[in-house]
Formats: sequence, structure tokens, C-alpha cells
Amino acid sequence: MFPRTRLASRLSRYHNQSLSKSEPVASGRLIRVIGLTLEAVGIRAQLGQQCKIFLDRDHTVTAEVVGFSDQKIYLMPIKNIEGLKPGAKVLPLDENNGIAIGADIIGRVIDGLGDPLDGKQTWLAENRLSLTPHTINPMKRALIQDTMDVGIRAINALLTVGRGQRIGLFAGSGVGKSVLLGMITKYTNADIVIVGLIGERGREVKEFIEQNLGEEGRKKAVVVASPADDPPLMRLRASQLTTRLAEHYRDQKKHVLLLMDSLTRYAQAQREIGLATGEPPTTKGYPPSVFSKLPQLVERAGNSETGEGSITAIYTVLTEGDDLQDPIADSARAILDGHIVLSRQLAEEGVYPAIDIEASISRLMTHLVDKEQQSKANKFKQLLSVYRQNKDLISMGAYSAGSDGLIDEAVAARKQLINFIRQDIDVAVDYSTAESELKKLPFKHV
Repeated sequence: MFPRTRLASRLSRYHNQSLSKSEPVASGRLIRVIGLTLEAVGIRAQLGQQCKIFLDRDHTVTAEVVGFSDQKIYLMPIKNIEGLKPGAKVLPLDENNGIAIGADIIGRVIDGLGDPLDGKQTWLAENRLSLTPHTINPMKRALIQDTMDVGIRAINALLTVGRGQRIGLFAGSGVGKSVLLGMITKYTNADIVIVGLIGERGREVKEFIEQNLGEEGRKKAVVVASPADDPPLMRLRASQLTTRLAEHYRDQKKHVLLLMDSLTRYAQAQREIGLATGEPPTTKGYPPSVFSKLPQLVERAGNSETGEGSITAIYTVLTEGDDLQDPIADSARAILDGHIVLSRQLAEEGVYPAIDIEASISRLMTHLVDKEQQSKANKFKQLLSVYRQNKDLISMGAYSAGSDGLIDEAVAARKQLINFIRQDIDVAVDYSTAESELKKLPFKHV
């Protein structure tokens, strides 16, 4: 018989070893696949937790829990799946879902899982970045007081953007949206640019990176791409990763420009997930979760608590058929700090960037610029509006010069106004230059 002290010591060691072991994880099985939704039983998992589905001994698929009903767990694959079989083993994962991040990630193109898409070697990982949203008490956010130079004359002078502001870029197809985003990326004075290409055509991803962004733009940018053929969950993860990367650099006291193309594709991905899990469709087929997810994503941008770091965000919103009353466009206007509308008519006239100054607004411009610049910008909009309202009369020759002084001024200034908006793709116009050029315009009665 062992002495009491030795026996107690051995029992204590075995007890500690038993406590150090993790609780066994029960595996389940796949019982149903309907469209995008996978149903499993026999597992205990929480919303957002990842699970591994075993296709055979050497192949697995990663899925995420998106809902449950009684003992059934609803999952959705993160990547495209092939070869699923009834009864496939499902195992919940308890690993860190963050991504490896390091200084070398700048200039790279990655997917929604943080894996490289540009064919280069993986960067040196300095730490892992959790995808958990970083929330800031709204009463502790620093006020927006400084301007953000985006390198575009019309935006800098007439729709001035502040550091920490959230702007919507509303555009239909083929009006120069991607080109404008590429120009902003190259010419902005932000410390770093995070670009999210969400739900775009695969061909456009490479075109944007090589033609619109270029080598100059990539030097201070990280591109997160999830093309249209990715599952909806991957598109959602890419949107969340784009925002989380921006938060990471904001926390490092950097001024970040976040470009997400597009907010509409993010909403459509959430619509696919919501409908697949049984949510009732509401406005134009969008379930209620879409309209709660949009502000949750957008509100993460803005200034930090100290004001030493900021996220200035530009979200593109697709207006199919140039319909600005689309439910996503309408909802985005309500939660953003301004909107820039691209005009198909201006694009057809060869005016690029085709910014519709009349339909666009920056809600913070009055707090950022002096009275002279604000007055000049208002006069600029007024003359454009007057010309548009009387365009038919003027083009048909039905208007007689001298009948109305304001119309005469609008006709005389039309060419100057359009030339002010027009800007070559390889030309940058900084904020001070744009402000000076606006103040030099010879407007009457300003």
C-alpha cells in the first residue's frame, strides 16, 4: 500500500489532467439539403459557429450555423460544395475564426477567409485578427471636423467629405463607378485604403485591380474580393472582413478610407440567406434581417473615441434601371451621411466622372467649409438646376435672351460648370486646388 502522501499526490495529478482535457465534442449527421441550406442533427452549436462536414476520408467542407429549429441545425456552406451525401458526418469546430494578419498584407488581394487570391506567398503572420465587430459608444466618438481629400475636384469642392463620414455612391451600370473608385483610391490622402469587391463579376475584379487601381493604388491598399459566383455566406464574410480590417488600422491611429463595392450585393447575399432559412419576404423580396444588417455594418465606420484614427467609408449602391427608390437605395440614404449620384445622362454626354451635383449631397459639408465655399457651391447647384429646368426651351430656341437674368447666367456658365465637373482619369485635384478653383468661378450675386 502506498503512503497516504504519495497516493494523494498521484490522485491530485490525475485530477488535474482530467480537468485540462477539453469536453468531448459530439458529432452529428447531415439529414437534408434544400437549395443553399444544409440540415444537421445530433450536434450542439451556436449561431455563427463553424462546422466541418466530411465528404470522405480526405475531403471536408466548412459551413456556418445560420439558424436552428428544435433539434435541427441549419448550416450554409462558405465555399461551393460538391459530393455531399445523406448522413455525412458534421463536426462543430472550436477554433479561432480570425485571420492571420501582418504588415505584408498591404498591397495584397485576399478572399473572405483571408486567403491570398493574387498567387503570391502568404504574408508573415504577426497576430490573428478576430472578426468580432468592434463597437464604439456613439457618445464617445470624436466629432468629424477635418476634411478628407479624395483627389476629385467636384467632390472636394462641392460635396466635401469629412474624415469619419459615410457616403453612398449611387450608380447604375456603365456610368463610370469603378473608374471613379479607382481614382479615389489612388489620389486620396488617407493613410491606407481597404477595398471590398463584393458580388461583382469575376472579370471585373482583375480589371479593377490592374486597370482602375493600378500599381500606385495597390501600394497602400488591401483588396478583399468575393465575386458573384461565391456562396452568399462568403460574400457576407468578405464584407465583414473588409470592415474589420478598416477597424484594425483605425485602432492603430491611421486614417482609413473604406471602399465597398457594393452595399447592394451585401444586401442581396443576406436576402438569399434569410429566405433560405425561412424568413418571410417583405419589400421586393427582402426579408427583415436585411434592413437590420445594413446599419449594423455601416455604423462600424467613423471616427475612433480619441479622434486619432478614422474610417471614412464610401459604399456603392446599385440603382438598377437608375431607380433611386429601390428599397436598398432608400434605406442606404437614410443611414448614410450623404450620397453621390452618378448620372447616366452626363455619362452619355462624355462627362466623367458623371457626378450629378444637383442630386448629390454631403450632410456634413456645412460644418467643414467656410461660408464663401458653401455659398459658391450653392450657386453652382442653382445654375445647374436652372439650366436643366429650361433645357428644352433653350435647345429649341424658344427662350429669348434677356427674359430672365438667372437663366441667362446659367446659359453663359454652363460650359464652365461642366468643365469643372469633368476630370481626366490620370489627373488628381487636391482639396486646396479644388477649393481655389471653385472660388474663382465668376458667379454673380453670390
